[in-house]
Amino acid sequence: AMKINQNTVLQGKRVTLVPYTSAHVPRYHEWMQSEELQRLTASEPLSLEQEYEMQRSWREDADKCTFIVLDTERWSGQACADEDCMVGDVNLFLTDAEDPTLGEIEIMIAEPSYRGRGFGKEATLMMMSYGVRNLGITKFEAKIGQENEASICMFKKLHFKEVAVNSVFQEVTLRLDVSDEERRWLLEETNHMKEKSYAELKLPAGVQET
Repeated sequence: AMKINQNTVLQGKRVTLVPYTSAHVPRYHEWMQSEELQRLTASEPLSLEQEYEMQRSWREDADKCTFIVLDTERWSGQACADEDCMVGDVNLFLTDAEDPTLGEIEIMIAEPSYRGRGFGKEATLMMMSYGVRNLGITKFEAKIGQENEASICMFKKLHFKEVAVNSVFQEVTLRLDVSDEERRWLLEETNHMKEKSYAELKLPAGVQET
């Protein structure tokens, strides 16, 4: 089950990925009131209560792996609570029951001031590396709205190739097959990433969520 990452922290240079807990929900809910983000993520606005439900179900779901993206610099050393350093989220969905090695990846940098600064790229690379090393993923797909050129461009820089365009959903599908060469590249790109225990990092700041 995807609870695999409930105690995992992935720390990079710009971003740190932490499990999505109930503490993150109010900020996340605030983001999703934005019409632009609703459009980019093709999602409906939820009530705060629904957002808490969603967080709980995502935590339990066997086919989703979700991290909240934090600003490493602001967060490290516990200078500020997670909620004050949140910049977005990154998800991996196992969309094909027949093929557990295929992961659909999604990245959202919700804070406008953090866009175009390499935060999304590092978060995506770190999630891909985690997927390859810990979840046995060998193929990635990304489905992106046609008008989201920045995101399409970023995935292409990460070696994804455009494989389909859905004009009904106005969506582009990009794909990356992780060959040995791609795997080496990916692990090299993320060799600075440190994996830590969320419980250990969070304990001084408060009681661990059960």
